[in-house]
Amino acid sequence: MRRRSFLGLAATGVLTPAVARARVPSRSRWVHTWVAMPQLTEPHNMPPPPFTGEGVVLADATLRQTVRVTTGGRRMRLRFSNAFGGAVLPLTAVTVALPQNGRAGVSAVQPGTTRRVTFNGHPWADVPPGALVVSDPLDFTLQAGTNLAVTTYLARGQASAEITSHPGSRTTSHLLAGNHTEAVELPGATPVDHWYFLSGVEVQSSANAVVVIGDSLTDGRGSTTNGNDRWPDQLFDRLRGNDVPVLNQAAGGNRVLRDGLGPSVLARLDRDLIAQSRVRWLILFEGVNDIGTAEPTEPAQKAVADDLIAAYQQIVDRARAHDIEVYGATLLPFGGSNYDDPGGLRESARQAVNRWIRASRRFDAVLDFDAAVRDPASPRRLVPAADVGDHLHLNPAGYRMLAEAVPLRLFR
Repeated sequence: MRRRSFLGLAATGVLTPAVARARVPSRSRWVHTWVAMPQLTEPHNMPPPPFTGEGVVLADATLRQTVRVTTGGRRMRLRFSNAFGGAVLPLTAVTVALPQNGRAGVSAVQPGTTRRVTFNGHPWADVPPGALVVSDPLDFTLQAGTNLAVTTYLARGQASAEITSHPGSRTTSHLLAGNHTEAVELPGATPVDHWYFLSGVEVQSSANAVVVIGDSLTDGRGSTTNGNDRWPDQLFDRLRGNDVPVLNQAAGGNRVLRDGLGPSVLARLDRDLIAQSRVRWLILFEGVNDIGTAEPTEPAQKAVADDLIAAYQQIVDRARAHDIEVYGATLLPFGGSNYDDPGGLRESARQAVNRWIRASRRFDAVLDFDAAVRDPASPRRLVPAADVGDHLHLNPAGYRMLAEAVPLRLFR
C-alpha cells in the first residue's frame, strides 16, 4: 500500500503531502493541452435553423471554434468525438489557424496561419457512432495560453437528431453555409455559444497534466463568455511557466452517482480521466448536484451522503491504479439557492461529505474550496463578493478565489 503522510490544515485550507514524490523527466510524447467533456446535445442547444432541419445537422456548413491551449508544442493533433451521435459524423475538411488578434470567440483568423488537417493521409474522416477520431500529427507551433481556431466543414451533414457537443463552452463559435475552411473571415456567420464535435487538442510535450472533474462550478457558469476566467483557467494562469496542462472535464448539471446532463462521474471516469494523455493529477470537485437533486428528507440525504463518500473512494482507487494522484475539493455553500431546504437537511449532507473529505485521509491533498468562498458571517452561504447572484454559482472574482486556494506546489 502506498504510504502518505499529511500536514495539518494550512492557512490556505489545504491538506498536503509532507513528502512529494520525485518526478523523473520523460521524453516528449502526446499530451492533451485542451479538452471538453462530450455530451448528448439537448434540443435547445442544437445548431439553430437553417443548420438543423429535416433530420440532418450542419449539412453544407462550416463551423469555426476557438479553444485555449494550456501547454505548448511544435506538433499537434485534434480529437473529434461522436460519442452520442446517432449516425456517422462525416468530417469533410478541417483546418487550424490562429484567431485574429489571438482572441477567443472571434470568427476571423490571422492571414497566413491556416493549415489543413488530415486523417490517415486523407482530408476527410467518417467517425462511427460512439467513436472518436484522432487526426494526423501536424507541424503547428502553439504556445501555452494561445487560442486556437479549428474550422470544420460537413458537406453531407450528420444525419441524426442526436449529436455530440459541449453546450457550456462559454466561448462563441460561428456557423456559415458552404465550405469556408480556408477563409480568413466569415462574414454573416451565425454565432453560437457552444462547442460541437471537437473534444481534444494534443501536443507533443514532456509535460504532465492535471484533469479537473466537476459540474457547472467548474464548467464556468457565471464566468465571462470568451473571457477564459473559469477557475481552471485562472489556475492555469497561476501555473503558467510550470508547464502543467489544465484539462477541464466538467459539465453543468453533472452528478457523481447518476446520469443527468452527461454521464455520471462513475460512468465517465475511464473516458474523461484515464483515457486522457499524460495525466498525473486529478482534482475532484463534484457532488453538490447529487445532494441538491435528492429529496430533502433525512433518509434520502443520509443515503446520498453515504453514497457520495463511497463513490469518492471508488474514484480514488481507480485513479491510483493508473498512478494518478487525487486531490479532493470540499463542496461549496448553497444557502439561499434553490437547493436550500427549510429543514437544512441538504446542508447537513454537505457538511457530512465535507467532514469526510477533510478528515478521511483518502485523498493525496484536500482543497478546501468551502473555506475559500463561504461567508464568515453566514457560513451556509457564499460570500457576497463571490456570488453571481443565484447563491449557488460564482462570478469571476469567486472563481479566482478557488484558483488561489490551490497550492502550486502540488503540481511539482
